[in-house]
Amino acid sequence: MQSLFEWDFNGKKEDLHGIVKNITTEFGHGLDDHQFIYELVDGVVKNMAGIDAVITKTAPEWPIDQITGVDRAVLRLGIYELMFLKDVPPKVAINEAVELAKTYGGESSSKFLNGVLGTLYKQQGHGDSAGGPEPEEQPDKQSQE
Repeated sequence: MQSLFEWDFNGKKEDLHGIVKNITTEFGHGLDDHQFIYELVDGVVKNMAGIDAVITKTAPEWPIDQITGVDRAVLRLGIYELMFLKDVPPKVAINEAVELAKTYGGESSSKFLNGVLGTLYKQQGHGDSAGGPEPEEQPDKQSQE
């Protein structure tokens, strides 16, 4: 998430792998699998157009550039995990994103991300019968203010 945020914050001009390397060197002590981090950021970047289209569809009140940088990075990562990482259970992907939003985002970031990811979860056919997360509120302009 930190790498995606920094890369996006700097206009997507810096070498993303260089950013990942710097962050894992500085803060990744004890991480065993740095390769997984590279796979995540590469997957997000490779699929960013589709991921951003999902954001546009599930949060129509919020143009991508109006979503805070932290929320945008967490949302892209969460959507990537939900849509492309079949070995990550959907509830785990949503919970991880919501916890990141609670830790690094604004006051209502977790509700916003839960709403967007919960909507995507339902659109993927999981719905209530699978015991999936219920969005706390629909993503709207008030949730980001």
